[in-house]
Amino acid sequence: MPKPKKRGSNHQRGAGGQPRNVQPFSDEDASIETMSHCSGFSDPASFTEDGPEVDEEATQEDLEYKLKGFIDLTLDKSAKTRQAALESLKNAFSSKILYEFIMERRMTLTDSIERCIKKGKSDEQCAAAGLACLLCVQMGSGIESEEIFKTLGPVLKKIVCDGTASVQARQACATCLGICCFIVTDDITELYSTMECLENIFTKAYQRDRDTNGVSSTHNTVLHISALLAWTLLLTICPMNEVKKKIEMHLHKLPSLLSCDDLNMRIAAGETLALLFELARETDADFFYEDMELLTEKLRALATDGNKHRAKVDKRKQRSVFRDVLRAVEERDFPTEMVKFGPERMYIDCWVKKQTYDTFKEILGSGMQYHLQSNDFLRNVFELGPPVMLDAATLKTMKIPRFERHLYNSAAFKARTKARSKCRDKRADVGEFF
Repeated sequence: MPKPKKRGSNHQRGAGGQPRNVQPFSDEDASIETMSHCSGFSDPASFTEDGPEVDEEATQEDLEYKLKGFIDLTLDKSAKTRQAALESLKNAFSSKILYEFIMERRMTLTDSIERCIKKGKSDEQCAAAGLACLLCVQMGSGIESEEIFKTLGPVLKKIVCDGTASVQARQACATCLGICCFIVTDDITELYSTMECLENIFTKAYQRDRDTNGVSSTHNTVLHISALLAWTLLLTICPMNEVKKKIEMHLHKLPSLLSCDDLNMRIAAGETLALLFELARETDADFFYEDMELLTEKLRALATDGNKHRAKVDKRKQRSVFRDVLRAVEERDFPTEMVKFGPERMYIDCWVKKQTYDTFKEILGSGMQYHLQSNDFLRNVFELGPPVMLDAATLKTMKIPRFERHLYNSAAFKARTKARSKCRDKRADVGEFF
């Protein structure tokens, strides 16, 4: 009698005999399998006195083996498999420093990203553009990154300007174009060319209020926002004479975007205005804006907005942002923020620094703190100096005892509960803005 076929023997396999079902690289992989490499360095509290020793070399080899598999799967015939591989590589690149591994495979990765952006559908193009950003962040500014941008730059510009491509893909490519150009471009001509490409996108939002046939609807708003923010990032590295030209060109047009129905567009326009005023006053201490009274009226209205048709969360967010924007425009003031990462602290004390920090935080996510500690490029951008290396003995002295952590957490929990109880009390709603 013929032997019965084993169950699961007919599963499809991809290139090289590997299964199509991809086990993605998750945050759990980054935090568990590679804890000895990154978590123990980035967080002093993660040091365990009696924990078992981990073979770092074996762990690193295992991680690299996984990443090689994901790179191979970016060439798979299945779009779903390619996208999953791209997302897994993004998670790995955002949570670890992999400079040497990427250096050896940068051209393979660049070719894979280019192919996915050219031939993939919307979700795959977005994932590939995100990976391109992280690839440049990992490589930093140098000849290798310039080679990557020379290959990917024209492809990204083509997608951004392609009206038939999906809005999501164009949005992701616009962000990627701005970030990669910020990191790698020393050629001033390429910088101006990229800014012009982004200007051609977001300036279409200026026309929307004058568009009587309604063609320029909110459909492209997310694209306009991404192009505006990417352009603003590049403006922070322009020579002062070019900054003056851009301010003269856009400062009197940007206030029209404050009337947009989209909250994110209003916030992006407001923060860009604050940054332009900051740069203008740096170039000319006696800078004067003719329509200052009208602009401050608009900003004050947004900072105290109480329209009933808007969600409370949106109103709170808008009021918070535009209070800061109004202070920047009227009083030349900026609310300093402090960012803590491990034993270090960084102060964000101007709009240029805030714009840069927010941009990289958006692409790195939860890995931002680790990259601030270990990534030479980011530390150079924020003027943090060389990475601070801490040995095991220093980490042990910095560790807070468990009992003290427990007392601190209990006190914080009680304070948070009391504060929330007051907010939930119906009697507290009497003074709420509607």
